Amino acid sequence: MEGWYENAGVRGRQRRILHEDQEQGLVLFPHAEIPYLRNPAVAELPPDAQRALVARHLYAYLLFTVHLETKVVNRGTAMVAHNEVDFTIGRQARLDALKIYTDEAYHALYNLDIVQQIEQATGIDALPYDFGPRLDRLDRTIDEFLPGKRRLGRLLQVVVFETMVTSILADLPRDPCVYRVVRHVVADHARDETHHHAFFTRFFRELWTHLPSGLRPAVAQAVPHLIDECLRPDLNAVHASLRAAGLTPALAADVVDDSYTEAAIRETIRNASRHTRRLCESVGAFDLPGVEDRLGWLGLLG
Repeated sequence: MEGWYENAGVRGRQRRILHEDQEQGLVLFPHAEIPYLRNPAVAELPPDAQRALVARHLYAYLLFTVHLETKVVNRGTAMVAHNEVDFTIGRQARLDALKIYTDEAYHALYNLDIVQQIEQATGIDALPYDFGPRLDRLDRTIDEFLPGKRRLGRLLQVVVFETMVTSILADLPRDPCVYRVVRHVVADHARDETHHHAFFTRFFRELWTHLPSGLRPAVAQAVPHLIDECLRPDLNAVHASLRAAGLTPALAADVVDDSYTEAAIRETIRNASRHTRRLCESVGAFDLPGVEDRLGWLGLLG
């Protein structure tokens, strides 16, 4: 986090503004990242309905980030800043955690800002986004594997989220077919996340060093499930968007099932989690009893 005062987006980057005249001929989100657009039932929809589906897919991605940063990442990052962990956090690390807290709040702000700008420009409203089910699943996993260790579990949730590298953050900023303002917003996010990734990689190694040996197997078995729950797509949001486009509930369910097979979901999760898994492997976490079975069951081996 050295150089944060000079380089962080919240410190020096200007607000991203949508200029419609600069976006002519471009799309709001990469169509290749929206598998249901290829479904025959969706391909037959009017162009306006298809464009609304793309807009709502972008909104869901951006609103997911708003909720994630404020409800999961900053919840755990504040714990580090306040030294509310079971080992002593150095003064610089605590300060760096507050820098990250500030970054993440700014990411949430400009993601919501661009949603509202695009809503106003296109006339396509975002659907309500419910982050509650994902948050409940994350916390249930902690209660199952680490009963009575909610604080530790919430730190692990942050480590998992902050060490992922999704195809959206990695590839979208370079896609010339996508709205410039969307590319810039995602690139701003990705630039900050590079530093956060490094911080939480180091933090996890220190956390692991201080874990009692009797607790390590439970932590190692929880991580694959946290990975799965962090990255699994929000199919309820997809279903709601398809319904809003005019599909019947039954047809929308069929499109979701056809577009998001379990094999495809697991491949995406496996690719996006490779850095997190390597981090766990580097400290020997995945060598502990029972962990390989968890990884295999969730399709995370290899």
